[in-house]
Amino acid sequence: MNVAFLLIVVISFLFAGWREFGFSPVDGAPSPVEALSKAMVDSAGAAVELAIGLVGVMALFLGLMKIAEEGGLLKVVARLLRPLMIRLFPQVPADHPAMGAMILNLSANVLGLGNAATPFGIRAMQELDTLNGEKGTATDAMVLFLAINTSSVTLLPTGVIALRAAAGSADPAAILPTTLFATIGSTAVAIVAAKLYGRIRWFRAAVKGSQGPVEGERETNDVPEEADGVRFEDAGGYPLWISAAALCLLVAMVPLTVLYGRVVSPWIIPGLMVGFLLFGVLRRVRVYEAFVEGAKEGFQVAIKIIPYLVAILVAVGMFRASGALDVMVRTLGVWTGKVGLPAEALPMALLRPLSGSGAYGILASIIDDPAVGPDSYVGYLVSTLQGSTETTFYVLAVYFGAVQVRRVRHALAAALTADAAGVAFAVLGCWYLFG
Repeated sequence: MNVAFLLIVVISFLFAGWREFGFSPVDGAPSPVEALSKAMVDSAGAAVELAIGLVGVMALFLGLMKIAEEGGLLKVVARLLRPLMIRLFPQVPADHPAMGAMILNLSANVLGLGNAATPFGIRAMQELDTLNGEKGTATDAMVLFLAINTSSVTLLPTGVIALRAAAGSADPAAILPTTLFATIGSTAVAIVAAKLYGRIRWFRAAVKGSQGPVEGERETNDVPEEADGVRFEDAGGYPLWISAAALCLLVAMVPLTVLYGRVVSPWIIPGLMVGFLLFGVLRRVRVYEAFVEGAKEGFQVAIKIIPYLVAILVAVGMFRASGALDVMVRTLGVWTGKVGLPAEALPMALLRPLSGSGAYGILASIIDDPAVGPDSYVGYLVSTLQGSTETTFYVLAVYFGAVQVRRVRHALAAALTADAAGVAFAVLGCWYLFG
């Protein structure tokens, strides 16, 4: 992140400075350097506003998660998916709270619930950090979780469907199969990239302390240890047929989501709250006290991530205001148009990992344009890109900022590789169905 942050800032400064020498004053129009300065100040303020806006959402969902944790739901879900999770995360004890938190985060992403996914993901990072022998440095499990999170499978991109409907699309949910195809492909690439990059000596050299056994070295009957020496009891998973039945049920939800997603989506968040509270009551959890305790943690985390958000959003704002992004789009658009990524959609592909709000604005402007529209090839492609990729730099700042991780190792490389794969799979899916 040190290199990426420095490069973005320096390139933006040099590009704006170069444009300043050839700038012809126009009434009311700021010079390139003035625009750069304004973008820096505005982005810093926007970062703080974003973090403050997260306080309520974080408090709500971490409060609900505290109820689930005290009621034992996270352990139940983790044991249910144990066969898959212990293979993906061999350094994390099967019954550790991190397992349940990661599963809830990925489940929220699957349903397109970004507001719920972020608090669950932050909690998962906090739990993973308890297994970290080198505080401030990302572990292999943290890197893999973040890579999967930035590319996780999405069944129901509710926000994009709503925007397409508002733009007058004849079939707003037509992007569901292309979004699913793109996210499955990008998630598979994210897992492979995180595993492969983690074996590169330069990335492994960044870890001075022990993170636990290297993948493949721990026997399945070993009882893992936490970083402070506390041992966890591995109660094992449920019988294989139960886990298989649960996975089959999840797969069976795919066609139901396609058919009834728009009807069900408004009920999901209220249903989550009622379901968690009722579960807590049935498990004899003092739900109010547990909710308040979890909400306190949400408030503290939201404040802690402000410096990280300021750094990332200021760098991204400078890159956009300097004009470097526009030049990159014009240069690459000539070539990407030949492989199914038109110049009109290229800004979306480039900006999505950098700025969620910026990408959303580009999506809205493209599908609202009468010359393009939501049901053209470009309209389908940009809708798929918005629904199937994540704001990588934002996720890095928020998740690692919550646990004060500064050395991210191969997390950024794996996440950007997954982003590129997501764009490629989105192009393939849209070209096959709508091209």
